[in-house]
Amino acid sequence: MTTRVAANGIEIAYESFGSPSGRPLLLIMGLGAQLIQWDEGLCELLAEQGHHVVRFDNRDVGLSTHFHDLGVPAMGTPSPYLLDDLADDTAGLMDALGWPAAHVVGASMGGMIAQTLAIRHPARVLTLTSIMSTPGPSVAPPTEAASAVLMGRPAADREAVLAQAVQTWSVIGSPGYELDRERIAAMAGLAYDRCFDPAGTARQLAAIMRSGDRTELLASVAVPALVLHGEADPLVPVAGGRATAAAIPGARLVTYPGMGHDLPRALWPDFVTEITKLTSA
Repeated sequence: MTTRVAANGIEIAYESFGSPSGRPLLLIMGLGAQLIQWDEGLCELLAEQGHHVVRFDNRDVGLSTHFHDLGVPAMGTPSPYLLDDLADDTAGLMDALGWPAAHVVGASMGGMIAQTLAIRHPARVLTLTSIMSTPGPSVAPPTEAASAVLMGRPAADREAVLAQAVQTWSVIGSPGYELDRERIAAMAGLAYDRCFDPAGTARQLAAIMRSGDRTELLASVAVPALVLHGEADPLVPVAGGRATAAAIPGARLVTYPGMGHDLPRALWPDFVTEITKLTSA
């Protein structure tokens, strides 16, 4: 069941898995991605390992607050908000959940938000897991093909959105694993039906590009950290994961051959094992 709560002056939509008495585990998703991109099956596997799992919609996606009045940021103009604001939203959600601190896992832009949360609110983060992310947008630039799908014109209707999703993941997904076109299309349809707002994604992208590099600031992170990254990621190449691990003192880096910019089902058991080792230490 989806619940909406007040957080940092806006409303955040979230869902939970597992016992409330479990270790608090907060999942932060990436650019334009709704909470459903954290697959229920993966959330349930994490819950089975003793975690109280919460997945949520960042601002400007899904059922959380959208900043429609801010429009689409023009090239070269200030972004309407920064990753700092999304990190503060996350801290606000933790307040609403009654969590003084949590184990934090972020994927892609979600990894950037998780890093920023650990920098801005260090007491709120018990452990940090950064997946297929980077300390800054210029650290590991996307390939030409990945950049083209990222910056492409949004589809205009539901059928086109589904087709575009399959095309996008065929470019940025994991070449070492089978592309599940039916699942991708089904997830895209579910996301479209929950909320379709390409302008919100554009505002999130502007926040990424305007938030700068966190490399030096990550040296202050003093919690146990894990970095997971695909060696075949064309959107955030593996250099981004290596740079993240190098910037955080004592961080453990795990890379996966054949993994692109997604979370292949075949790797879920390994992801869960690595995250659980971190959170239960």
